[in-house]
Order: sequence, then C-alpha cells, then structure tokens
Amino acid sequence: MKSRAAMMLKFHGLVESHKHELAKLIVMENGKNYTEALADVAKGNETVEYACSLPQMAQGKILEVSRGVMCQDKRVPLGVVACIVPFNFPFMVPMWTVPIALVMGNCVVLKPSEKVPLTMYRVAELMIEAGFPKGVFNMVNGSVEAVNALIDHKEVRAVTFVGSSPVAKIVSSRCQALNKRCTALGGAKNHLIALPDCEVESAARDIVVSFAGCSGQRCMAASVLLLVGGEKQDKLLDIVMKKAAALRAGTDAGCMGPVIDKNSSKKILSYIADAEKGGATILLDGRRWMESHEGKGGEWIGPTIIKHNSRFDKAVKDEIFGPVLSVVSVQSWNEAIDIENSNPFGNAACIYTSNGGHAEWFTSRFRASMLGVNIGIPVPREPFSFGGLYGTYSKYGDQDITGDGAIEFFSNRIKISTRWPSPQTDEFRANNVVDASMNGCNGHLVTDHANFNGRI
Repeated sequence: MKSRAAMMLKFHGLVESHKHELAKLIVMENGKNYTEALADVAKGNETVEYACSLPQMAQGKILEVSRGVMCQDKRVPLGVVACIVPFNFPFMVPMWTVPIALVMGNCVVLKPSEKVPLTMYRVAELMIEAGFPKGVFNMVNGSVEAVNALIDHKEVRAVTFVGSSPVAKIVSSRCQALNKRCTALGGAKNHLIALPDCEVESAARDIVVSFAGCSGQRCMAASVLLLVGGEKQDKLLDIVMKKAAALRAGTDAGCMGPVIDKNSSKKILSYIADAEKGGATILLDGRRWMESHEGKGGEWIGPTIIKHNSRFDKAVKDEIFGPVLSVVSVQSWNEAIDIENSNPFGNAACIYTSNGGHAEWFTSRFRASMLGVNIGIPVPREPFSFGGLYGTYSKYGDQDITGDGAIEFFSNRIKISTRWPSPQTDEFRANNVVDASMNGCNGHLVTDHANFNGRI
C-alpha cells in the first residue's frame, strides 16, 4: 500500500503543477468559469491527498480475544472496479473514487461522461507519468451500452455511479441482481431556510453562490429558498436579487457559464415557463441571456428567481439542475421543515441563523445527510465522507462515496482467528504453574483468567 500511496503522492504533485492546463480543459468542454474550473481541480486533488494517507487510515486490527486466541482483520482489494461519472465536475467527481480505489489496491475502469471526456484523458496520461503501470487505470468511452457492459462484466467486482436519480436506481438494481457491490448517488432538491435573525448580507451572498454557482449544475446546489417571517425577509430577498442580477455571462473569473447542452436548457426553460403559467412571479428572468447570446454558441440561461404561491409547483418539487431558485414564504418553522421533509430527495439542507439553538432545532429535523449552518453548499471535506441519505432518491446501494465509506467499499475485510498449540516442555509448564504465594484475602488462591500484567 505504501508503494501505491507513493505513486499517488507523485500524481498529486503532477495535478498541482498542471492545474491551469486541466482548468482550461474543463472550461472548454464543460463551460465553467475559470475560477470554478480551478476549484474543480483543487477539490479533486484534496481527495488525492486523502488517498495518500491510506497506509495510516486503512490498517487492520489485532487483539487477543481470549487466552491464547488472537483475532485480526486485514483489508484486501476487490480486483477490478468500475467508476461511472457525470459531466458537471470533470475532475473532482472522478477523484472521489479513483485515488482511494487505486491506493487500496484495485484496478479501475473509469467511464467519463461522453459530454466531457478530454479532462480525464489528460489525467490518464498524468497517471502513467506518476508511475501507475499500464492497465491499472483504464478508461472506456460511451453511454448506456458501455455502462451496461461494465456492470455485467464478470471481472468487475464493484461499481460506483454519480448522476441522475432514475439512472442511479437502474444501476443499483442491475448490480444487485448480480450480487455486485454498488454505490449509486442520484439527484437532489436542496432547501435553504432563512430565519429573520440571519445575517442578511452574508446569507444573500451565500445563497447566490449556492444556486447560481457552476450554473446550478451540481447536486449540492440550492434550489428552494424558504423564507420564514413573511415581510421581515423582504430585505434578504432584495439583496439576493441584486447580487444575482449583477452576474455576467462568460467563462472568466466571476462570470457564469452556459449550461451543458440543448437538452439541459430545454428542461430548465420548461420549468420556468410552467411556473409562470401557474401564476408564480418571475422576479429575475434568466431567459434574457438566451436572447442576447443567440447565434454566439452555447446554451446561456442566466440566474432565475421565481416567487411561488404554492409549495406544490413542479419547480419547487422537481430537480431542475440549472440556475433556478424557487422562493416560498412560510409562516413557521414547522411549515418550513414540513416542506423540506416532504421532498423525496435527501442530499443537503441549510439553515441561516445567528442563533445556535435555532440551528440545532433545524439540523436535528432536516431529512438530508449533508447539512449546513450558514453554508449553502455543505460539502463534507476529507476525512468526512460524501453521500446522500439512505431511503431517498439521492442514494442507492452501499456506503458513502468518499472518506471511510470508500475505504470500506473498495476493500474486503478478511478476519483471521489464530490459536497455536501450547509447547509441551518443562519450561512452559513451570512458567504456567500458579505461584502459591499469590494468595488473596483469607488465604484463598487467586487465579487470573484475564491475563493482567504486573499484579501485586
């Protein structure tokens, strides 16, 4: 394992020295702005760094469980594992799984999104430069046929998937039918709840970053803002609108890029149109970006803020995966929690407040697995693991996808119990005779069945 970690450490350095090259590839094929692309690389390299520590994190245990009986466990690699990743983070999401799988001793077949294959192609070259033998890290391109072939292949021992909920469910079910280990992360509908005591300026800034950053194309993005307190929250909403309206289209630092493709833009536009038709108010209309960028290439939809009259609007309930924020005013904490709890996803939720007791009330009632207090994108950082809540549309299969969940996922625990015959020698017998002078009170002989050391 130390030799594999040494290769990964070299790869970590190569990623750092080539980060600008990788970021440019991400901008070109994904459309993120340059700052977001650099962050994509940096966040992915954090998991690489964590993988370098696995010789200290993944060691087994040994214990004398009874007199003369030793029990130990050790981790052994699974063999070949497949990692199927989405388009939205061309470097970071593959790095959730690949480094940990490799350092644990597995060989990896990665299927990048057919929409963004170039970044990981360059990464494969860096893997070879870092010293990983050919055939250890592999890539296959394609779509449904490639995914099915990987799942069904008898040499593939485990599958990880990140993508939409319907496909995550299909992947998980197909793996389960083959008794094959799988973790499949699906979509999200993340709720932000703002209380009247929140710090307005910082909350507004964080809300805009959460729903509009990366053009809203991330499973941790905010999509519903619940304002508790009615008119008291008008100031917060006004500042959110002003900050969102100030965003400019482009891929330079501080700008907002296009969505990934035509199918994505059609879906986003349909939800905006449906909300408008149903009586919702479009406070900020991102459709204007399409008009101003017509004929210039790319699918441009600006940040969009919708004020809903009903919590049951489609845009409030469904995952849109774009820069759209649905705003619903509620009168009580319980109403806010009821809306959050009733959605079938379970990825993330956040409470904005200046009161620790208020934060505790909400974090103990949210129905999601990654929670934020004044943090609208509450992504856990290593050594904490990433994954949605079991029993929701956000997570299918086994374990989280990073951290200690990934260590467990990418290895088998082998347990060994050992007892050796006692030596049949005079010296051994003599050393095991209970000393007659070791008497307890009233002269009773003390027998030690628990192997205490240094008994007086």
